[in-house]
Amino acid sequence: MTPGAAAKARLIELDETFKELSGGKQVTVQFNPESLKLSFANQVQTPPTSGTAAGGGSGGGTGDQGAGTAGQQFVGSGTTKLSVQLWFDANAAADSGERVDDVRRLTQEVVYFITGKKSQRDPTRFIPPGVRFAWGSFLFEGLIESIEETIDFFSPDGHPLRASMQLGLTQQNILVASFGDAARPPGVPAGPGLSPLAAAAAGSTLQGMAAGVGAGVAAGLGAAAGGGASWQSIAAANGIDNPRALVPGQLIDLNARAPRSLF
Repeated sequence: MTPGAAAKARLIELDETFKELSGGKQVTVQFNPESLKLSFANQVQTPPTSGTAAGGGSGGGTGDQGAGTAGQQFVGSGTTKLSVQLWFDANAAADSGERVDDVRRLTQEVVYFITGKKSQRDPTRFIPPGVRFAWGSFLFEGLIESIEETIDFFSPDGHPLRASMQLGLTQQNILVASFGDAARPPGVPAGPGLSPLAAAAAGSTLQGMAAGVGAGVAAGLGAAAGGGASWQSIAAANGIDNPRALVPGQLIDLNARAPRSLF
């Protein structure tokens, strides 16, 4: 990147565990998007109330009100969707030294990320590749569930030269903005003190530390550091083989998580 040039957004192929795929496809956008739109949602359901039982009436008109407020129950994990629009111009590519006679030669590189591939775990299944949308410190990992391509300029001989693509990406959790090491772009060294570490005490176990009740929880971190977390995921992220045989003083990132699986 030349000095002063703006960082370009990239699409990076991930494997089924959401790790960057060695030798996988990477696409750098021609033009950075003007904006990114994030949508957050939780899965909720409204249980039936006593006032709406079968054969009964509305219960005096109070059942619907109760079901619509306090009656809602959280029943599943949340989701986050990212909407982003990208532009492609064959003439602009030619100006940079790349000969492109049809803008679809550029857009098909993005369509790759929605095209099903044989699963590494089950060759009888076809699944789209995981994708990381990376733009500076903004990272979003998930699946592309929709693409709308609009061709809006043709050459005199009928070749499409300019197009826009509306991408819809989704991930199966609520995206939490990270301003520390997790948001660090690839290749940029981590700064000191960005991820608090807990020191294991003699006789402590990872299960106890993750639950926030082990004697090895670092002073000042409290139960919130690991309370309710999956110790298996923390062990995998920290490279711990035996969670019951921690070395006294061993530093553990209780906020680390193993990569999620696509399915």
